[in-house]
Amino acid sequence: MIHDKKENILQAAMKSFSHFGYKATTMDQIAKIAQVGKGTIYLHFSSKEEVLNEIIQLFVVEMRKIAKGAITPEHSFVKNFNAVLHAVTKFQEEHELMIKLSQEVKDMGTPEVIEVLQDVEDEICEFIEVKIQTAIDRGELRECDPKITAFLMFKMYVNLVNDWKERHEVLDQDDIAELINMYFIEGIGNQ
Repeated sequence: MIHDKKENILQAAMKSFSHFGYKATTMDQIAKIAQVGKGTIYLHFSSKEEVLNEIIQLFVVEMRKIAKGAITPEHSFVKNFNAVLHAVTKFQEEHELMIKLSQEVKDMGTPEVIEVLQDVEDEICEFIEVKIQTAIDRGELRECDPKITAFLMFKMYVNLVNDWKERHEVLDQDDIAELINMYFIEGIGNQ
């Protein structure tokens, strides 16, 4: 019964955060949507920020499942990298909560939301870092700093998917994979 109430509170909070944003959501709203007393929420969570953090952790778990499911072991690192980020980006774009939180960061710069979105980005980069190290160990990539490379590859991907389309024609998944391969795997210098 306690687990059901906590799950109910999390679902209510997710609904409220998705509709109103983090900053505009109150514990009273969450309680009303969950049909529980505000005190019941505080039995499970010490603050609204703790509620958001738990929701984001559940989101990250789901995102990791999607990322792992996008990997085909016999494919190259670049093809898998592109497939993973495409799947994760699509998941985030379809998730109302992430859309609302991203918009809140742009519009208001809410510190708590900036922090949780940074946590999501860190999780993605850590996932990529492990895959880069595996590719290095297999001889598919040359020695490099996996943490820095993961960060740069992720940022390049995000910018090509999101920022590029604001000023230029949208790049499809194959175009992005080709660019990542050229800049990161082959390099642009003449050997």
